[in-house]
Amino acid sequence: MLTWWVIISAKWEWEMDSKAPSVVKLINESENSWIELKVFAPEQFDIIVTKDDRKSILIDWKTVPLPDFVMPRMWASTTYFALAVIRHLERLWVTIINSSESIEQVKDKLYTQQILAENNLPVPKTMMAKFPIDVDLIEKHIGFPLVMKTLSWAQWNWVFLCESKEKFQEVIQIINATSWQKANLIIQEFIESSYWKDLRVIVVWWKVIACMQRNWAKWDFRANFSRWWTVQEFQLNEEIEWLSIESSKILWLDVAWVDLLFHDWHFKICEVNSSPWFKWIESCCNVNISKEIFNFIKIRKWVFE
Repeated sequence: MLTWWVIISAKWEWEMDSKAPSVVKLINESENSWIELKVFAPEQFDIIVTKDDRKSILIDWKTVPLPDFVMPRMWASTTYFALAVIRHLERLWVTIINSSESIEQVKDKLYTQQILAENNLPVPKTMMAKFPIDVDLIEKHIGFPLVMKTLSWAQWNWVFLCESKEKFQEVIQIINATSWQKANLIIQEFIESSYWKDLRVIVVWWKVIACMQRNWAKWDFRANFSRWWTVQEFQLNEEIEWLSIESSKILWLDVAWVDLLFHDWHFKICEVNSSPWFKWIESCCNVNISKEIFNFIKIRKWVFE
């Protein structure tokens, strides 16, 4: 029997069942897949670096044998300590899905865009905000309308659509009056043809598993989890598959979600994430993502051993 650990953001989140449905699905599927699955949070680990014991780790002050696989599911809340835990397990030769390096890359939205653009993949034109903000420079290189969001997480309440120079200046005034000025912000061109909709694609081991279209209220352009109104399966084509798989390869992600914006008759890559949610895409697509992931790790263990 294979052993699998899932590392979540914090123990209290799991106990309160916050952001946990996908983990629950993994647990349920593990019972049918001959996989022993346990859930831990970073604060339960203690890291001791030594050349002597490389077959165990301290969890809740107890020595625990290492698992076959570890899946971090911490999203943008991955702290330095959480990354240190993942790196430590990697150097003990535990297989991590996804690696610490890939998690760090996609946690930073600007860095993600830099990597994708370097590899000639289509992304929205993106600029990092620098205070004091030069509005004329932004108008010259990005133009209006534009989208402003935080560097590490873009839930609906951290994303602004600025339709004009005047609206943008209003948002800047709000930022200057709050602690937001200390935040790292990015500014992106607004893709009008993706107004009110986008695509989310799930990729497992460089294979597209499912694709859904997310639609939201026409008074709110942000297609995020908190504001979804409807989701529906979207028919794959070669461009969607290629962009999603290529993004995952370039960012070294074994399991990923890729968000695509409609751009005329083509697509641009909006965002890539290392911890896909299952609930909504499984509600509209005939797919069992947990099962696909477990099939992948079984094949991977067989291939590499």
